Amino acid sequence: MPKFLKDIYVRLYQIFYGSQEAPEMTVEQLKEKLDRREDVFILDVREPGEYELCHLQKAHLIPLRQLPERLQELQKSKEIVVHCKVGGRSSRAVEFLRKSGFSKVHNLKGGIDAWAERIDPSLPRY
Repeated sequence: MPKFLKDIYVRLYQIFYGSQEAPEMTVEQLKEKLDRREDVFILDVREPGEYELCHLQKAHLIPLRQLPERLQELQKSKEIVVHCKVGGRSSRAVEFLRKSGFSKVHNLKGGIDAWAERIDPSLPRY
């Protein structure tokens, strides 16, 4: 798929399924934090089948639909970076977490798809 079409798709997905209010972090910013060994909790809100296809090292899987009943697994004092495939579900998760009292939470802009495209091309894209 040409990049401009993908960008349009991602933007439309975010408009319809995710808010523009979620604070974002780029994949490059996350990589810098990980390279500096900063204490960042990576939360993957995709479905288990997607996680099995590919996932970020040290990512913790809590599917979006399970997030409300699994909040106790997260620490409000930790920086949390939430991702999904392209950013829609993770944007909704960030909104929910912020409303639940989590202040150090960011949406990974472009999701694991952007990570595979710009950071780790060995990750399968689906």
